[in-house]
Amino acid sequence: MGVFYESIPESIRQWIIEQKVFWVATAPLFGGHVNVSPKGGNYCGIIDEHTFWYMDLSGSGIETISHLLEPGNGRITIQFNAFTGPPKIVRLWGHGRVLECGTDDYATFINSHEVQTLPGTRSIIIVDIHQVGSSCGFSVPFYDFKAFRPVLNDFFEKKRQKFEAGNASESMDRYWAYKNAWSVDGLPGMRRGIFAGKRDKVVPIKKMVGSLVPKRYLGGKGVAAEYVLLIALVSFILGMMLAMYGSGLLELVQALDASRLKNTIAHVSL
Repeated sequence: MGVFYESIPESIRQWIIEQKVFWVATAPLFGGHVNVSPKGGNYCGIIDEHTFWYMDLSGSGIETISHLLEPGNGRITIQFNAFTGPPKIVRLWGHGRVLECGTDDYATFINSHEVQTLPGTRSIIIVDIHQVGSSCGFSVPFYDFKAFRPVLNDFFEKKRQKFEAGNASESMDRYWAYKNAWSVDGLPGMRRGIFAGKRDKVVPIKKMVGSLVPKRYLGGKGVAAEYVLLIALVSFILGMMLAMYGSGLLELVQALDASRLKNTIAHVSL
């Protein structure tokens, strides 16, 4: 039986921090692809009963950041599973914020919370929680934790060393421009990646193949086709109104201005 809370109960906070893996789910507002990303490592924390954060490491995808940055979006769900001990599933529903590496907000957060970042860290994700759910997890299998994989951290550590040795092509900005500038649906991702791509003329990696490649967002610019059609329709209607009733609308505006001026003068006279 599920139990719901408006904040993270004290009774499960330590359990959350002790988990070795969790999942992050986000999606675009207008169609597109739902994304679920696994996160491993001791790179997360609970600031208070309404705020969870995790360190976002670089990878080939950028879906979470793209969805959180999409205007009007920001929806995010974090899920934890118990693989040892009593069965349990915990979900955190909330609104996500992206503190991108290199920004003042990012620097302030890692300094104030004493976060030890890694060479491949691209952002801190903050989740402002409005609902917490706990459910049974009776069908989740048992797994024994062996160790965290060192492959990702080793890769970006070697990349950092090559860059500091003078190989400009190994910069994180170029990596972000190639892999993290745009989502699979064409939504903009890392701001630094987009900027570096334009500056260094880095062609982003092609994502999705075949006849079902998403066409809802046009040209990798993060603009939904519906928006383009709506803007065109509104512009056409306004143009027709101006053409047909232009002089009448002008007279109406002038009459309203004259009436407002008259009322103002009468008020001052009183």
